[in-house]
Amino acid sequence: MIKFSLKQAALAAALAGMSVGAYAQTQEDLGRIDFSSPAAFNSVVAPTTTGFSDIFTFTVAEPNLGVSASVVDIPLSVSGFTFDTALATMSLVYAGADNTIGGGDDTVLQSVVLPSPGNSEDNLNLTWETPIVSGMHYLNVTGVTGGTEGGIYAGAIAAVPEPETYAMLLAGLGLMGAVVRRRGMRKTS
Repeated sequence: MIKFSLKQAALAAALAGMSVGAYAQTQEDLGRIDFSSPAAFNSVVAPTTTGFSDIFTFTVAEPNLGVSASVVDIPLSVSGFTFDTALATMSLVYAGADNTIGGGDDTVLQSVVLPSPGNSEDNLNLTWETPIVSGMHYLNVTGVTGGTEGGIYAGAIAAVPEPETYAMLLAGLGLMGAVVRRRGMRKTS
């Protein structure tokens, strides 16, 4: 019984330590994203009553039909230590021709601001269904923490493929089905 309590206390202390160190870096580069593999991200935010604003930069593979992003709160309670986040907004922003955040030519493509249909302080979703131009983009996630040790959230962003990509995928699956069927017919004759 004592070992279990010590493990819980060690986990809570480690998470608390991560929250202090992780909040110092509010910007993370997710690299190049495409529709075959979404980019996952997360943040451990220190306790704050004034709010937080985290930025996740990325570029999008071309061709694309836009991007889709989701963020969820991860409430956690361990031995009296709590982590909870109240998400407030998520914005998809093009960094502009200078590829610099806040360079004066940033363009907000879409924002989700609470209250909005299908979104809550525990879960934010957005989909931008217009081709994304090359260059740096970023997600800006804001909110406040409600846990004694801060908050934890996680998310993912993926490129939405063009309709031609879906057509090629369906054609390929159809051809594979025809080959499997033909091989099955050969075995029975």
